[in-house]
Amino acid sequence: MCGIFAYVNFLVERDRKFILNSLLTGLGRLEYRGYDSAGLAVDGDGDGEVLLFKEVGKVISLRHKIDAQKSLDLSKVFVAHCGMAHTRWATHGVPSEKNSHPHRSDPTNEITVVHNGIITNYKELRTVLEKFGFVFESETDTEAVAKLAKYIYDTQMKATGAPMSFTSLVKAVCKELEGAFALIFKSKHYPNEMVAARRGSPLLIGVKTSKKLKVDFVDVDTETPDASSESNLLLPDQPKIRRTQSRSFLGDDGVVVPIEFILASDASAIIEHTKKVLYLEDDDVAHICEGDLHIHRLRRDDHMSSVRPIQTLEQELAQIQKGAFSHFMQKEIYDQPESVVNTMRGRVNFDDHRVLLGGLRSQLANIRRSRRIIFSACGTSFHSCVAVKSIFAELTEMPISVELSSSFLDEQLPIFRDDVCVFVSQSGETKDTLLALQYCKERGALCLGVTNTVGSTISRETHCGVHINAGPEISVASTKAYTSQFIALTMIALQLSDDNYAKVARRTELIEGLSRLSADIKKTLALEPMIKKLAYENLKTAENLILLARGYQSATCLEGALKIKEVTYIHAEGILAGELKHGPLALIDEKMPIIMLMTKDRHYSDSENALKQVTARSGKPIVIAHESDNTPLFNSLQTIRVPETVDALQPIINIVPLQLLSYHMAVARGFDPDSPRNLAKSVTTA
Repeated sequence: MCGIFAYVNFLVERDRKFILNSLLTGLGRLEYRGYDSAGLAVDGDGDGEVLLFKEVGKVISLRHKIDAQKSLDLSKVFVAHCGMAHTRWATHGVPSEKNSHPHRSDPTNEITVVHNGIITNYKELRTVLEKFGFVFESETDTEAVAKLAKYIYDTQMKATGAPMSFTSLVKAVCKELEGAFALIFKSKHYPNEMVAARRGSPLLIGVKTSKKLKVDFVDVDTETPDASSESNLLLPDQPKIRRTQSRSFLGDDGVVVPIEFILASDASAIIEHTKKVLYLEDDDVAHICEGDLHIHRLRRDDHMSSVRPIQTLEQELAQIQKGAFSHFMQKEIYDQPESVVNTMRGRVNFDDHRVLLGGLRSQLANIRRSRRIIFSACGTSFHSCVAVKSIFAELTEMPISVELSSSFLDEQLPIFRDDVCVFVSQSGETKDTLLALQYCKERGALCLGVTNTVGSTISRETHCGVHINAGPEISVASTKAYTSQFIALTMIALQLSDDNYAKVARRTELIEGLSRLSADIKKTLALEPMIKKLAYENLKTAENLILLARGYQSATCLEGALKIKEVTYIHAEGILAGELKHGPLALIDEKMPIIMLMTKDRHYSDSENALKQVTARSGKPIVIAHESDNTPLFNSLQTIRVPETVDALQPIINIVPLQLLSYHMAVARGFDPDSPRNLAKSVTTA
């Protein structure tokens, strides 16, 4: 859940000010992944000197600390340089300078490391290294990686008198690690070289050149024993590299062109430098040296592809900037009229009422033949699955279950070969969901992914899937990804049912509702002034909040409560109205703030009964209702009037006021809704 970033230039003159600013700006783009502390490492003025800067708090605090370094020569120019940076979400040890990354192998900064993930065997490594005299400065798992690298390097030097290659060193380190990691290494023993490795945590590399690349891929270096070499008779494990130069970064004359590499946990940190990126696979080791990039494998003969394609990012820089909005959360709420259209673009034909999802085409027949469909997700993504469970069951006429990924393995749920398992994750890197995916794949289930991130682990590991195309989401509290997930899942149900003649009328109704969705969301956003007033006048000092709903709106009250919890830090609870009399009614009195969703559908009369039960106990709920609903029950209550749409799509409209309400409640209390305490955007730890 941390963010790592690195910048490498070769034959491109950059001064230290530019390098530092690039590292800090890159960290700022990744700050949604963690913001407990930040740090960076750059070259000093002397040979082999590495400067470390660390600070507790957000990236802006680190920038201020560096700006205060009056002795730092910002004008020094580097023709070749490697710099790394890190923003931390604390897992091992409290937020502090000593626990901040980069971590170092020794007081002279021989080897520095930044890391995203968790090393599960760090305690064992630490115990062994302490026996060899290493003194640890922090409480983190990552420091063991840096010190292990120094131990292996020193041991090799003593044994042979010659240093091992940087790639071999990192491979040797990674083979001793258990857990998930994306690692970047820098060392004064290997000036202007950088090595990155990943297993279970995302890492991609951007490539920026002034000339067009000759090919759009990078070869994976193949290692084979050289039987003709005498040295290999003595050292049989030493590989020979069959290709020593990748084909991507050479000019027409065979000379490496001036080039810059940008390494990051997410594309949002790369987009302002270049749109050309390659995604590292699990167990890839990338070595950058003298303007060239080599990809190696930690394991031989694992049947992985022998190339890594260089892809072009579709997103624009403007998508990851706030523009005229005060916060990313507010911007992303207002993005929804456009993002829902992007989710449907090219997939829904509104003229003949058909849905075509290209990502499912190859497996469509197998999905229809399956015995049941199981959804697995966490947090907001889980709520999107709950929201569509009813319409999925109605259209597909198949058994549907929705499971929390975090409890999937705990319960050891029985999974069979004729099951379809759907894994939903905004980032595509959610660790619990990835573990559930692995569990289901091992049991032969057909696995389908729904994610917002092209090239993510879930999109690569599933058999088929759908990208929701919501655009980058920077705020930790998810808003537009929820509505786009809802629509993507609804489209899957629509396509699965397009061979069922009995469902034609219902499918037509839903597709027509989808066509009006963007306009309906715009109307709902126009309610912001009234919702802001409610947040400041009615709910600013609330310490508890109950949200009530039933039927199609059940997931809406759960998701609304989660949003309020995330950004306002008050106890908010979503309660299904049908359960009210089975215990929660004891909480209701005139002091308890309540929000009730009462838009008209087949559950409306039941919701009316719940409302009467609440008002009979002196409760005064804020009611979200249709514009046209004139029931006298609302006469003495505050209401938020929303447009009316198809019952199964109404939750998309109803969640928007709750998103706006949570945003303004956070701002009213003086909190930053983009960076809630203790949370991070991409949960890559289990």
